[in-house]
Amino acid sequence: MDSSSSKQPIVERFLDMLAYVATALSGVFMVVLVATFGWLVFGRYVLNDTPTWVEQMALLLVTNITFLAAAVGIHERTHLSVDILSLVVPKRASQVIDIVIDMTILVFGLAMAIYGKELVDFAWFRTVPLLGISDGIRYFPVVASGVLMSLFSGYRIVTGVMRLFMHESVSADSLSSDVKGDQ
Repeated sequence: MDSSSSKQPIVERFLDMLAYVATALSGVFMVVLVATFGWLVFGRYVLNDTPTWVEQMALLLVTNITFLAAAVGIHERTHLSVDILSLVVPKRASQVIDIVIDMTILVFGLAMAIYGKELVDFAWFRTVPLLGISDGIRYFPVVASGVLMSLFSGYRIVTGVMRLFMHESVSADSLSSDVKGDQ
């Protein structure tokens, strides 16, 4: 462990670890996806027997990859964004805009988690054709992604608000010391 990671707050290290796990899972799912399509091609052209389950497995894997990677994109701030407004307003207003954006993502993530859980419950007793597993499993990535997005954006809200008010108190303290120095 290097010195920069030991100075990092434990919550931030935990969230980084969650993002790493989600990225690793997405990577594993991608490898499995490529391997299943390799099996599809081999079965179709070499064995002359197309495996029918590959399409359903691919849909399940693509859903997992997409939702987990989307949550990691929120954590790492790699999603497409337009920063024009943040560039033309004062720094404090830009910080407030960032907090409002993170609050919107938090609400969206909570909605994904709550309604995704309802989808899991609704579909749990149906079976995915050709795979023989519960259809509710299709919606686990929605729930996981919503929870992760909420955690990532919630932490950024807390740190953003703390930065906003710490900056105010520092400015007020330095202002009061300047006033005392003038007297």
